[in-house]
Amino acid sequence: MRENMQKMEQSNGGESGIAPAETNRTYIQRMAVDAFKKVKNLEESSSENKDTKDKYASYATSLPVTIITNGLGQAAATLLAAAKADVKEANNVQKANMKLYKDLEHWLCRDDSMAPYYTPQDETPDLMRKIVESDRNTYMRAQAEALAWLQWLKKFATAYLKQRG
Repeated sequence: MRENMQKMEQSNGGESGIAPAETNRTYIQRMAVDAFKKVKNLEESSSENKDTKDKYASYATSLPVTIITNGLGQAAATLLAAAKADVKEANNVQKANMKLYKDLEHWLCRDDSMAPYYTPQDETPDLMRKIVESDRNTYMRAQAEALAWLQWLKKFATAYLKQRG
């Protein structure tokens, strides 16, 4: 069966934007893989200190509540506003907020027909633009998907990034 799915993927020229190995995973599993990779990349990053990683885990834990309370648009705008700073002079709070915003943007605006805010690989994702220009159904779908993706992200972030204390 796996070979048949890989052949099907190859025969359609990979138009779905999903790598052949990805076709054997459920959508929820792909969410988990994406969240896991983002957390592990941050954990292994030598350019980010422990405080930034700990704050990222804290914000990943609190973001779902903010989305439920205020909506995806308000939550994303708040995250982006908190991240504003010159990259070289950004403190740990700003770095953590920007990293979380970019990770959320990457998931919701990826080059995948299943993404709520589909963005071709040759275009720069712009989550805020997609949010304000989308219709209500797309917005609600993006919000639900953000919450599902964040469930995985916050569990991995707590497991791998949160300082014990």
